[in-house]
Amino acid sequence: MGKYEHITHSFAPVFDERSRVLILGSLPSVKSREEGFYYGHPRNRFWKVLAQITGEKLPREIGEKKAVLLKHGIAIWDVIASCDIIGSSDSSIKNVEPVDIERVMGNSRIERIYANGRTAGKLYRKYLQPITGMPAVELPSTSPANAAWNLERLVEEWSEKFPKISTE
Repeated sequence: MGKYEHITHSFAPVFDERSRVLILGSLPSVKSREEGFYYGHPRNRFWKVLAQITGEKLPREIGEKKAVLLKHGIAIWDVIASCDIIGSSDSSIKNVEPVDIERVMGNSRIERIYANGRTAGKLYRKYLQPITGMPAVELPSTSPANAAWNLERLVEEWSEKFPKISTE
């Protein structure tokens, strides 16, 4: 096992004033931090799941990813602004400083919050739910570490819990 490293979240949330759904992860993985955008690990299924539940083609570039999110009223961010972590291991997270959730909540129309995985859900409940007053629906993680869930099963579960939303 590696050594603890202090990580500060280095990229902005994706949202606009029409965003109605917020998906929160825990903290960007090493690969995502290298890429400078969310869910950058090539084996993370987030973008494949999102494409299927929105009916969009799989976005490849950061600009395409942002466009799909905003078109469907979806905001994404993470619960953690900074923490100590070993690599990308959610189970090693300690010394959490949460994000300023009002940055998104105060400048959008968020009606529903989803946590991408158990760790994001637990951290949201501890640090951010007291601020938002909104419960989060915990979705199975799209991380490659969640090997118990194949893509088909993830899409089925996310589709069942994720609303069909419009930005009208």
